[in-house]
Amino acid sequence: MRLQPSLLWTWSSTLDRLPYLVIGAVLFLVKFALDWTIARQFFGQSWSPFNYVLWPNERVLHVFELGDSDRGFSLTMLLSSLPFIWTGVILTFHRLRATGLPLSLILLFFVPVVNLLLFLVLVLLPTREVLAAVAVPRWRGQHVESLRTVHRSVVRESYWRSGLLALAIAVPLEVSAVVLSAQVLQSYGFSLFVGAPFTLGMISVLLFGFSRPQPLGACLTVALSAATLVGVMILAIALEGIICLLMAAPIAYFLAVLGALVGYAIQARPWLNERTAALVLAMMVSMPALMAAESTNEPEPGLRVVKTEVEIDAPPDQVWPHVLAFPPLAEPDDWAFHTGIAYPQRAEIHGTGVGAIRYCVFSTGTFVEPIDVWDPPSRLHFRVTEQPEPMREWSPYHIHPAHLDHYLVSKRGEFLLQRLPNGRTRLVGTTWYSNRMWPAPYWGLWSDSIIHRIHGRVLNHVKRLTEESSRRSSAVRPSSEN
Repeated sequence: MRLQPSLLWTWSSTLDRLPYLVIGAVLFLVKFALDWTIARQFFGQSWSPFNYVLWPNERVLHVFELGDSDRGFSLTMLLSSLPFIWTGVILTFHRLRATGLPLSLILLFFVPVVNLLLFLVLVLLPTREVLAAVAVPRWRGQHVESLRTVHRSVVRESYWRSGLLALAIAVPLEVSAVVLSAQVLQSYGFSLFVGAPFTLGMISVLLFGFSRPQPLGACLTVALSAATLVGVMILAIALEGIICLLMAAPIAYFLAVLGALVGYAIQARPWLNERTAALVLAMMVSMPALMAAESTNEPEPGLRVVKTEVEIDAPPDQVWPHVLAFPPLAEPDDWAFHTGIAYPQRAEIHGTGVGAIRYCVFSTGTFVEPIDVWDPPSRLHFRVTEQPEPMREWSPYHIHPAHLDHYLVSKRGEFLLQRLPNGRTRLVGTTWYSNRMWPAPYWGLWSDSIIHRIHGRVLNHVKRLTEESSRRSSAVRPSSEN
């Protein structure tokens, strides 16, 4: 195993799998020691190997939006990572070239969890030149050929038979992984939403092309069919509801296609066929291991902020009473609230001033909101100490997935009334919340949108109540003056 320093600044070299594995392991140990020292000794922050599984994480993606101390810590860790990122990228380029895989797969280096699976694949696959020069051990070749013979006897020359056999193996494996993560470990993280669909796409295509290479279109069809069947089975065995499956579908299909492209690239290269069985077995073992590791050390989600505003044709002192409490709203017209997502129905308040408790009744239960800032008619700020389920699942069964409890958590809220010219008011509603579903940027798009809709329903109701009350007062005043 001979390593040349020029590997770090040239792009045309190749690298065998053993040096790639050794260098990767050494770099990981060095980086972990460096990062742990920086985090613990200079910033007083905890650090664990799990931080690398979820990289790039939300801190990195929003580094300039953090507070001063968190921004300094995140920037320091990011800068210290740059030499390791460069080394990892260029060595992975060399390894991709050595296996004959497309160099464009380097993009997977930056996808959490998938980058670990890519590293595993590149360690298991042989170098093309080495494989051509070294005979495969007889016992290994016999086992692989026996499996291939059985596969050919079942599928014959049929695309359909080969595809159905791949689905019959890959789909139950994926459903088992979902059961493990969601039901047993109660973890809705990167391994479930990123690693599992990628692995499903890759395994289904590797099995599809086990006897003979298959065309790209057919490989993508098998992978997408596998993702669809997994969703159907999850619904059929009462693991999830329709709405949650539809929310997860875009990221699941996208990653299944990525996995399918990797699987296609492998099965289309005859010199890699001998490692297909080993790759499938490695993926089957690695996914449960990643899920278990992730569930033992899930990071705390960041605090998300959603603001919505309306302008009301009335002064703040007329808006204020309707912010504190409001009568029942009509049933919603918004299609989203007809899918089981919780929506506000009415609000009441017990007491006045700081310490009063506001109760906001939703379709699934009641939010309990102790007031900690009472500044009429300008600002009402409250904490959330109790909250109902965020939704009722659409399902043929009565189900209660783990993500309905303590995953989407409201922390606090605020109504801000800003006086505008001509006796108008800008009413701003703000919610601070956390979402334990990963990847956070993806699931945040859904939860932010839902909370905006909830805000809009309340704020527009307050707007209608206030303006109707103001019009009635204006109509009564002239007649009383006469």
